[in-house]
Amino acid sequence: MKKLTFLAYMLFSILLANSQTKNFIDQPYIEVSGNADTLITPNEIYIRILLSEKDTRDRVPIEELEQKMVSTLKSLGLDTKEDLTTSDMTSNFKYYLLKSKDVLKTKLYSLKVTDAVTASQVFLKLEEIAISNTSIERVAHSDLDNIKNKMRTNAIVDAKSRAIALTKPLNQSVGVAVHIVDTDNSISQQLQGRVAGIQIRGYSSFSNSDKELSKIEFEKIKVTANITAKFVLK
Repeated sequence: MKKLTFLAYMLFSILLANSQTKNFIDQPYIEVSGNADTLITPNEIYIRILLSEKDTRDRVPIEELEQKMVSTLKSLGLDTKEDLTTSDMTSNFKYYLLKSKDVLKTKLYSLKVTDAVTASQVFLKLEEIAISNTSIERVAHSDLDNIKNKMRTNAIVDAKSRAIALTKPLNQSVGVAVHIVDTDNSISQQLQGRVAGIQIRGYSSFSNSDKELSKIEFEKIKVTANITAKFVLK
């Protein structure tokens, strides 16, 4: 008896699902796509800093290099406790055995800054204290999730506008949306270790002029949203 009841329930569920699908298909509807995009200036710039005893002419101990680096970054007004982290969390230092049987000590850091001018100053100042093994890790924006959602909103508005433009000449109107698909929500970061088209590795890439540094900007991040929607036709 229980088995028959269960089979009857399953048959009812299938029929109900088919009925709902049929109702949706039988309704007149229009399918359109909408898209939106924007360009934003990154406000989170991550700089990779590799300290190595081998990089210094007189084999300066890495502990001394580390102290100089922290002092230099603080002189730029950076919060080294908050924004300077060790990338290798398993140990403070890495050791490498050289052919001469010496041990080479290295340490990898990641520094977060909020604008291109500060990033440029970091490269310049570190170069001055013989720390030149630096590069851009990545760029991001602190409000990226909200920006992506805003683009989704703009994209669905664009989709409805297209639906209205297509149906108005037919003396029909657009009803409620019965199906929405977020087909694509992408982020394109143009930056690959470059700032305003200039390679930012090495002291010679920049002028030490504050006036010129203030003109430097990172290439913008492009955030794109694409929506496909079905609207009921009235």
